[in-house]
This record gives sequence, structure tokens and C-alpha cells, in this order.
Amino acid sequence: MKVNVWNTILQLSKERGVETNVIVNAIEESLRVASSKYFTHNEKVNISFLPEKGELRVYAVKKISKNPENLATEISLEDAKEINGSKNIGNNIEIDLPSDMLGRIAAQAAKQVIFQKVRDAEQEKIYDLFAPLTGHIVTGVLRRYEPNENMILEVNKTEVLLPSREKLMNEEFKRGDRVKAVIIQVLKENKGPQVIVSRADSKFLAKLLEIEIPEIANGSIEIVNIVRQPGERAKVAVLTKEKDIDPIGACIGVKGNRIMAISQELQGEKIDIIEWSENPTSYAKAALSPAKVEKVFILDKKDKVMQAVVSKDQLSLAIGKKGTNVRLASRLIGWKIEIKEE
Repeated sequence: MKVNVWNTILQLSKERGVETNVIVNAIEESLRVASSKYFTHNEKVNISFLPEKGELRVYAVKKISKNPENLATEISLEDAKEINGSKNIGNNIEIDLPSDMLGRIAAQAAKQVIFQKVRDAEQEKIYDLFAPLTGHIVTGVLRRYEPNENMILEVNKTEVLLPSREKLMNEEFKRGDRVKAVIIQVLKENKGPQVIVSRADSKFLAKLLEIEIPEIANGSIEIVNIVRQPGERAKVAVLTKEKDIDPIGACIGVKGNRIMAISQELQGEKIDIIEWSENPTSYAKAALSPAKVEKVFILDKKDKVMQAVVSKDQLSLAIGKKGTNVRLASRLIGWKIEIKEE
């Protein structure tokens, strides 16, 4: 049977970014499934499909038998003669799918399966594209809000999800805005892969620091830990093995230009850069920045509890708004810190 589908296959391939052989295989599979309405005995269906030449044939091969037992592979002489009168017992016969039925299948029944296969190939391509980018920053265009305030961004012609919980506090975007976020998950689901991005995750801040600060990008400065209250405050512990590098100064930049650029992207989130120390009390003293701490005592080494002593004018700064500063400092160093006025 002559079919003119090659141009359609080429168009689908170009529009969906799917290889032509994937579409051809999908068509063959759809024909195999749909032809079961004609071949009702679980026959092995052979398909000869040469779309470039416009040739299509669907058929099953059976052996002519006097008393056929397996109708999937055998056919009676009487039935064989109705198809081809010159056949004899013991010969094989090729039974073609009638051209009128083949035409209907190619035009209708196959269509749904074809597009399903193409869709599956698209989803696999999306997963292969985004899964290796987990932990990297992407920029998407906001296309719409969902009823639960989740945002749908378009990245490389693919919809990605920015859940409302992964946004910064009080930040607002309008349709068409360009939004930066870090890929935190690429999930394989029944409806296709779902790419989930975040602006509140610590990985987002880590990547921003890497982009803005060359010493972090080249490994001269290492990020040991990051804790955040997204949109409010973050604490970043860094260290360096290079004697001629000031890790805090390098991260902050001249007149604070580096850290300010990152803070602006995070809606004004305050970022404290702290030099990591293996000494818990020194580390705690630095972690309570920007407050100036007089002394730090270990109260309980087993349960990791320490006390920081500050002057009266530094008390509110050490605690922070709603306890944010001391809470983040405790999370950063892994000890509970109690604040005491001197």
C-alpha cells in the first residue's frame, strides 16, 4: 500500500525535537496494536514500512495445515485457498491486512498511539536534559500561576515548577518576568518528568556565590555550610587553605559589591559571611555576627550547649528579629547557643 506520511514524520520530528526513527517505530507499534482487530488469534504481525518510499505492508505468515491446531501460526487449506488458490498443504502463506482496514488504521487508530509514543520520547528527552542539571541555576519566564500560588516557568521550551514554598518571603512576580532558580529535583512521573526549582533552597545561594565570586568558583575558597531564613537572613561558613586570601573579604568584595549583588537577587536577604573554625567557641562567636560577642562558654559538651555573653547594646542584635540570628547561628555550628547579657 502506498502512503504519504514522510513529510508528516519530518514535520513532527522538527516540531517536537524527536528523532525520525522514534516516530517510525511508534507508527509500527501502533499498526501492530491496531491490527489485532483483524488478526484475532495472537498472530505474529510483520510490518514492512518504508516511509521515505511511501511503502507500507502489514501481514502475518501462517503454515497451511490439514487440521490446524495453533491458529496463530497455522491455517486450513480451505481458508488458504480463499486467500490464494494456488497454495498446498505444508506451504506458507502471507496474509495481508486488507488495504481498506490498513488505511483506516493508519489514519485513525494509529494516531493516538503515535502521539503517545512521541510524547513519551519527548518526556524522556526532558528528563535526560534536566536530570544532569540538578543543583544548577536556570532562568525561566513566568508563564502562569496555579491556584495554589505555584509558579510555572518556561525553561528551554519546557515547563518547570516553582512551588510557592520555594519562593522567598513576600516576593512577587508578574507573567513574563524572568526568574532565576536552582533545580532541586527532576522526578519521573506517569505524566512525564517534573522539574522542580527553588529560590529558597541553600543550593540557590551557594550557586549565586559561585557565580559572583571567582575564588569560590576556582576552589580557592570552600563553602563549608549554609543556613537560611529565605528572604530574611543567611549565614555562610567559608574557609581557605590559601594564606594570601582573606575569605571574608573576597566574598564581600570591594565596598561590599559582590555580596550586595547576591543580596539584591534575594530580595534584600542579609548574608553573613563567617570564617569556619574547628574551635566550637570561636566558630560560635563568629556565627553570631553581626553582633559583637564578649565571651562564649561551653555549658554541656555532650548535648552541645554553649552560652554567649554579650553587652546590653548587642543583646537584640545577637538574638535577631524573632530570634532569627541566634537560631541560624545554632544551626550553622550544630550547637545550641544561649544568649546572656553581660
